[in-house]
Amino acid sequence: MKQARLRVLNSLVILCALSGAANSFAAVKYVKGKYEIDPAHTRVSFTIPHFVISQVEGRFDDVKGDFTIAEPFAASKANVVIDVKSVDTGVQQRDDDLRSKNFFEVAKYPTMKFVTKSVTGTPESFKVVGALTIKDVTKDVTLDGKLGGSLKDPWGNERSALTMTGMVNRRDFHINYNEMSELGPGVGDEVTIRISVDGIIPKKK
Repeated sequence: MKQARLRVLNSLVILCALSGAANSFAAVKYVKGKYEIDPAHTRVSFTIPHFVISQVEGRFDDVKGDFTIAEPFAASKANVVIDVKSVDTGVQQRDDDLRSKNFFEVAKYPTMKFVTKSVTGTPESFKVVGALTIKDVTKDVTLDGKLGGSLKDPWGNERSALTMTGMVNRRDFHINYNEMSELGPGVGDEVTIRISVDGIIPKKK
């Protein structure tokens, strides 16, 4: 009898746990509105092949802008501005080279921009076509997007997260510098990018 009761109790615990998990998934929401990018919780990162056999990873730490969650969702949009001199690959000499005329020419082109043109799909999975500006070139690129849901933070602000990922060819944006070795080009052409932003709608006073 005791074993039977224990089995029933265990079953009830499991059912409650599953019910709670289902409710937590159902609770994901997307609050409409214009969100200001929170620089402290935003990163733009990239990965590029190095001498064919390895990869270099880096990020831009100074990112500003906004994004809007709209109804219908296709009317949603994003505007991301990146301070190029904030590039960080963990190696000072390489970062200085990236800022130089060999690559980004920061003195002449201090910012990159990504501005959406169209959004298709759902908040959980969508395609973004946007104008990407690097140096003196603006070119349409397509990224995969996902919203992380919306919630109120401890200070009463509405907060939402947005992630966009994709691949671009650096030569399309006049970043042509390269070194050759017995392995081939020192720097690959195809760059994987990831834009991860947190946005805030400030609490109404």
